[in-house]
Amino acid sequence: MKASFDIGGTFTDIVLLDETTGRTWLGKALTTYDDFSRAIAAGISQVLADADHHTDAIDSAVVGATTLVTNALIERRGAKTALVTTRGFGDVLEIGREWRYDLYDPRLQLPDPLVAPTERFEVTERRGPRGEVLTPLDRADVERIADELAAAGVESIAVCLLHSYVDAAHEETIAEILAERLPDVPVTLSGHLVPVIREYERTVTTLANAYVRPIAGEHFEDIERALTTLGIDQSLMLMQSNGGVVTTATARAYPIRLLESGPAAGAIGAAYVGTQLGMDRLIAFDMGGTTAKVCIVEGGEPTVRNGFEVGRVHRLKQGSGLPVSMPVVDMIEIGAGGGSIAALDGLGLLKVGPHSAGSRPGPAGYGLGGEEPTVTDADIVLGYLDPDYFLGGRMTLDAAASRQAMVSRLGSAFGDDPVAAAAGVARVVDEHMALAVQVHATEHGHDPRTFPMVAFGGAAPVHAARIARILGVSHVVIPAAAGVLSATGLLVAPPMVEESRTRLLELRDWDAAAVEAIYADLVAQAQRELGTDVARIDRFVEMRFLGQGFEIEVAVGDGDDPAGYRDRFVREYEHIYGVTPDYERIEIVTWRVRVYGPFTVPTLTRTVSPDASEERTRTRTAWFAETGLVEVPVRRMLSLPPEERVTGPAILQLPESTAVVGPDDIAWLDQHGNLHVEIAVRRPETADAAALSGALS
Repeated sequence: MKASFDIGGTFTDIVLLDETTGRTWLGKALTTYDDFSRAIAAGISQVLADADHHTDAIDSAVVGATTLVTNALIERRGAKTALVTTRGFGDVLEIGREWRYDLYDPRLQLPDPLVAPTERFEVTERRGPRGEVLTPLDRADVERIADELAAAGVESIAVCLLHSYVDAAHEETIAEILAERLPDVPVTLSGHLVPVIREYERTVTTLANAYVRPIAGEHFEDIERALTTLGIDQSLMLMQSNGGVVTTATARAYPIRLLESGPAAGAIGAAYVGTQLGMDRLIAFDMGGTTAKVCIVEGGEPTVRNGFEVGRVHRLKQGSGLPVSMPVVDMIEIGAGGGSIAALDGLGLLKVGPHSAGSRPGPAGYGLGGEEPTVTDADIVLGYLDPDYFLGGRMTLDAAASRQAMVSRLGSAFGDDPVAAAAGVARVVDEHMALAVQVHATEHGHDPRTFPMVAFGGAAPVHAARIARILGVSHVVIPAAAGVLSATGLLVAPPMVEESRTRLLELRDWDAAAVEAIYADLVAQAQRELGTDVARIDRFVEMRFLGQGFEIEVAVGDGDDPAGYRDRFVREYEHIYGVTPDYERIEIVTWRVRVYGPFTVPTLTRTVSPDASEERTRTRTAWFAETGLVEVPVRRMLSLPPEERVTGPAILQLPESTAVVGPDDIAWLDQHGNLHVEIAVRRPETADAAALSGALS
């Protein structure tokens, strides 16, 4: 058997898989911020009890995803870190890209650097862009800096020298000296972590890795200790932001690669469901307790891009965050989850998010001391959530507290009517999420109306039908394991490591032997980090017309010649920009490989508990924009006979989530236990254009 966990902002999700039969048992536990491993232990104990198994039944690696890296960077809770860089380049963190992300904002803010100027140390050395030594490394200078770092009590060190992506020998020498003087302090080298061009991005990435490295190591040790205490004698594997899993040894050295591990796992899970249903293109919509994420899946796989911004000053403004040069599943994320707090601003207008109530105190309806109204409270007041069947009855909600929070904090704008306030909260959050889907799809050249939507996470099934209606999306799928799909995605994700390296090569100067040597070095490095055999290698390059400032990524084959590289680049360029410059000189800037270890994708079947097979249909009063308050049937989703049609409005319950079927929507269950909802949308060209227009304004 195999277990997985996904540590979210509100809940920690657990899945237990019988690898022989494909049966799964699912669980949730409130995330324990003082020690994340306590929620993991509680959740695993729960699913083992449900399966009537002991911990010794788990005989494969435990796979996990965590929010710790992201939270540490956003909340500035990392280690005391120092930066060692080339003399004259200590201010690169302030200089950045030398451009403004908003030209017309006179009060524009930039993200604060991870380290202050007093924590940056410049060393005498200099290499040129081809790796040539212009100024030799001054060892005495490094030894002096090492003594200063020891006296300052630094806990982690980042080393990022000019042009070290070409040759990291100077960085490696510095690491050797630091290891002698500060043997217990981890050192991150940019030439090993991210050997690619662009000094600012490379410095930020190296510094971010060093900043979270000590606390990430402690975090992984806590989890391993908790597993051992439970009696699970198996290794721990962790999800990276690119959708592949790695050993804890690799994760300890490069924790920055786990920046978006949970969302990546969700995208992998959505792609798995799509493949199961014969859908090779879909919108993956993940709404949990803290945030909502949107990802486009094409060709059965989520899109992966190289680069991500963390800790944005303005959530939807590119350039307002810290740029991290790491491969990450391409998605848009907004602060709209079940725990997102609703409030009236200074003008009396309703705002929802991005601040979240988290797991404690959580929404008012949790009864844990929270007093702020949240999206979950709105869903309770509107009748979507059953107070007696939250988490399958493991947790009881306080509906009166939710209504009180709506009235006390929002009532002045809604005539002290809790239902009106809750409806306002639901509408605002639905419009914002629909806008996020629209923006993300449009930026990638897609019309969301031509995609089905796979909705998952604890809160997404509640809101998915309404969001689809706003967008004009006609088909929504709620997976059988919707509430814990990210944890499910961990079980179907392969071992995979991605390696990149900048080597400028113009196509007309092609050297086949040099090209194969670059790829061989990248594959060898990836295999060392995988710690296993290589089952598959995918090749990519970043290319541009000579003289351009930025590149586009192109997938290439191992047998491609320069003409093949050019043809692939031109096709991709035309796809993105619609035109091709009449210019022949093209260069490759960065080379990249994704190396996969051996892996067989399991077939998963949700285990239905006796409680979930209850046939009795009940009714509950719920609110819909088209009907107002109305009595609706409430059924257990997994008890529906396959192919039986349910016409909305209706509420279909899972232990970990609830699917809300809107008026005139038609829902049915397939043979895999996934719920399909045909949305009663109007003609695509008129589908709630006014609603989106209002959100944009």
